Amino acid sequence: MLLTIDIGNTNITFGVYNDSQELQHHWRLKTDHDRMPDEYGIIMLGLLRHEGLNFQQIRGVAMASVVPPLTHVFEEMIERFIKQKPLVVGAGVKTGVQIRYDSPRDVGADRIVDAAAAYKLYGGPACIVDFGTATTFDAVSEKGEYLGGAIAPGIGIAAEALFSRTSKLPRIDLVRPPKAIGTNTVHAMQSGLIFGYVGLVEGMVARFRGELGQSMRVIGTGGLAETIARETDVIEVVNPWLTLEGLRMVWEMNQ
Repeated sequence: MLLTIDIGNTNITFGVYNDSQELQHHWRLKTDHDRMPDEYGIIMLGLLRHEGLNFQQIRGVAMASVVPPLTHVFEEMIERFIKQKPLVVGAGVKTGVQIRYDSPRDVGADRIVDAAAAYKLYGGPACIVDFGTATTFDAVSEKGEYLGGAIAPGIGIAAEALFSRTSKLPRIDLVRPPKAIGTNTVHAMQSGLIFGYVGLVEGMVARFRGELGQSMRVIGTGGLAETIARETDVIEVVNPWLTLEGLRMVWEMNQ
């Protein structure tokens, strides 16, 4: 089995692939910067045992991280508990993606593996919309090159800012309100966040399509991708585990 790990600022996602390259199990945890390697090891062991699995069945580990301190924590955890050295996506690792960014080292590893997976699964040109801590738009050329993209505050960040920076606005659930014109504060905030981000996505996709061409595919990923995709036709495919798929592909390229 292959263990894939995507370490983000808000969530950490894990996936286990069987020998047929199928995603057999997946989990999403809140990112905790204060946990030690042993703590993450015990959590990982518990998740595997719940599915009747153990560390001895894992033949390899592929990892992408945008949180450098946790990269080292997970490397130590994997070497201690799984007795392997993980493949960490970064300089020197084959991804199959040519990076056309001005400074390639500035591109997060998750965005590169997303590009690799999107191109392999859906072709190019493509726009990947990732609803994570930030809402990112990544452009992939017809040849599978990573061209660049756009970064906006994530929906969760926007919602938390409304709560923390105002006196009367509450913390709310990010779910669809009954209608656009909210008749109470909670529904008004949900409308502004959910429908407002739909407008953001539609506007950015239109601009990307103007630069990449009308054949551009649009793939949504991340925790809130399905919530937003239900409100717009511009997101053609929702793949919540796109990054894990990309990690599996990158692992295979480097064997």
